[in-house]
Amino acid sequence: MPMPRLSSRLLNWYNKNKRILPWRLHGLNPYAVWVSEIMLQQTRVETVIPYFEKWLRLFPTVQALAKASEHDVLSAWEGLGYYSRARNFHKAAKIVVEKYNGELPRELGELRKLPGVGRYTVGALASIVFGMDEPALDGNLKRVYARLFDVSQPIDSVEGEKILWKLAKDNLPKGKAADFNQALMDLGAMICVPKNPRCLICPLMKECQARVNGTQAVRPVKKLKKAVPQYVHAAGVLIKKQKVLLAQRPTTGLLGGMWEFPNGRVDQNPAKELTKVLRAGYSLKVQKKEAMVVVQHTYTHFKVTVHVFRCDLISILKMKSLKWVSLDELGEYPMGKVDRQIAKHIHD
Repeated sequence: MPMPRLSSRLLNWYNKNKRILPWRLHGLNPYAVWVSEIMLQQTRVETVIPYFEKWLRLFPTVQALAKASEHDVLSAWEGLGYYSRARNFHKAAKIVVEKYNGELPRELGELRKLPGVGRYTVGALASIVFGMDEPALDGNLKRVYARLFDVSQPIDSVEGEKILWKLAKDNLPKGKAADFNQALMDLGAMICVPKNPRCLICPLMKECQARVNGTQAVRPVKKLKKAVPQYVHAAGVLIKKQKVLLAQRPTTGLLGGMWEFPNGRVDQNPAKELTKVLRAGYSLKVQKKEAMVVVQHTYTHFKVTVHVFRCDLISILKMKSLKWVSLDELGEYPMGKVDRQIAKHIHD
């Protein structure tokens, strides 16, 4: 059921306490809002801010982004993770320029067709940019609604999502969706935080059903997570005449289009299995020399430990994905965090 006083209390609080964020300083620039919403998917605001500012310097308009090379786009995105967002944003920018004359389509069905634009992003863009009465529901807003209405179903289940979207729609104040959605975002970031919510200073404390029932610490409910698999890789660093050999990953999938040091997954012994995986994956015949560094990283669905070895090249077949790169130019090649750490180790 809708809460009659929810919107008025929340909007009064928002008018006095709203965060000053760079994308809010651009007025209702649709492109700036779009950039921020793509970057904020699964990424914290404080991480996004410097990337947002750098992005608008490099690609100030959707036309500039559409004209940019994928190499430059991925380089600008490096460090934000979830690189499919950058590739999809790049594709979507080209479509907006070619099909919609450089303007985001107002028709929600057309907006939803753009690569990388899901249900939440449609709601955020429609409400903030176009002033439409559309709800928005990301991870933070799901947490807020789950507490406000004491939702006991897991928020990452089909049933839980259905309940939350209905609550978001039913409680949306007409003509005020833009401020309302952003107010909920700010409430989730500043007060209704994941752990130890600051209930005593919350403007919705009296309305919050979880607070009334004493369940705010156990909301939202989430499905039990599966154990995170752990993988071990061996990587080879081959240097010849002040150049190092890099491989470009396929354009689809994890870290698509990014550059890496030749590597492969091993079973038990990285030092022994290195030559085998480099031959199988890249048609490289190498002689292993000394161990250099061990790098660990946690991705969304798995963890990886990479054992890095200096190698001498015995033979190499021409492959499009392989490239000799000057050591001084390593910084110009977009890489994931593991390979950037390896590159820094080489530089140091």
